[in-house]
Amino acid sequence: MTENPAGLTVVGIGADGWAGLPGTAIAALTAADVIFGSDRQLALLPPPLDRRPDPARAGAAAAAGVAGERIAWPSPLLPALPGLLEQHRGRRIAVLASGDPMFHGIGATLVRLVGRDALRVIPHPSSVSLAAARLGWPLADVDVLSLVNAAVEKLHPLVHPGRRMLVLSRDADTPGLVAALLRDRGYGDSTITVLAQLGGAGETVVSGTADSLDTAGLDPLTVVAVECGRGGAARPVVPGLPDDAYESDGQLTKREVRAVTVAILGPQPGELLWDVGAGSGSIAIEWMRSHRACRAVAVESSPERAGRVRANAAALGVPDLRVVEGRAPGALAGLPAPDVVFIGGGVTRDGVLDAAWDALPVGGRLVANAVTLESEAVIAAWYAKLGGELTRVAVNRASPVGGFTGWRAMMPVTIWSVVKR
Repeated sequence: MTENPAGLTVVGIGADGWAGLPGTAIAALTAADVIFGSDRQLALLPPPLDRRPDPARAGAAAAAGVAGERIAWPSPLLPALPGLLEQHRGRRIAVLASGDPMFHGIGATLVRLVGRDALRVIPHPSSVSLAAARLGWPLADVDVLSLVNAAVEKLHPLVHPGRRMLVLSRDADTPGLVAALLRDRGYGDSTITVLAQLGGAGETVVSGTADSLDTAGLDPLTVVAVECGRGGAARPVVPGLPDDAYESDGQLTKREVRAVTVAILGPQPGELLWDVGAGSGSIAIEWMRSHRACRAVAVESSPERAGRVRANAAALGVPDLRVVEGRAPGALAGLPAPDVVFIGGGVTRDGVLDAAWDALPVGGRLVANAVTLESEAVIAAWYAKLGGELTRVAVNRASPVGGFTGWRAMMPVTIWSVVKR
């Protein structure tokens, strides 16, 4: 057994409570001086010793000594957590977590706070593992999303014909929100299975379609299993969503140019993008859609357009896109340092390119698009000074010409990309 000098152990517990714990977890809890957890989790432990029924009648598991002080988590938890741990420094601490503490649980938070060597984690099967076992779904082929602390719109990128997903619920309203999103996307024929209190005596399963699911009286502790139907419109996972996927007043990087631009931006998981002059937000949105860890800040001077960016971000599954209303370069001050900057508007404004370039770290990337002679002149001057690559994209779309079909040219776009050395 690994030494744990800090005396901090995280114990995963399921809806089956004490009876479902392995010996290592029981030993950690019986040895603890203090036990943290939610009211629901603490209630799963045997009664304190001074309120214990006769062990001869209660059974061996309930007779185990759990004498540690029990402390329910305050709300909000995260700001209080460092102080609580410090207050009980030197005591043997056990922390209860639902299921697997490292799967959207407090175990990951504690690792960030105290370091992996300062705690021991004893996992329990997660609710996702239990749900997959009940349904017979191979977990490797299932998309998993937690809505415990996230907006339901984050489900959008996972909705595709025939795909399966498991969704961790925030509360009893989550299954209804999932069903409504699917209906709005045209996936009302999707099968939804709501699994509650998995592994416990009160385990229940309710099934229906997104169109017909009865959400009355559902338990708040659920996993929502979705098997997407095939009636809804599919959205590609690669950059280049159809133009009509966006609300726009015309300030929209068109589909073909957008696909090329995002490819040149080269999103990597965890990177932060500044989208300066965001317009309808399409570049930032498709940057974030490329990987769930990609982050972006959209800077837009028009309040009306900024509102449209927020609406587009929610509708296309990236509600965490941060939108900053203001005019660059002033609006860039104080923003978190970017890994990549895209300038789609404002290239000719004094100081915009300078501020963007100064904000980038060594190895950071800058991409700017130009459609006018004036903006082309600006990026040509910067290209002469810093190098990089220049690309011109010219797109022609077929359109009616009388009773025939001809090619209609879109305005060509010049793309400058450069890496800061």
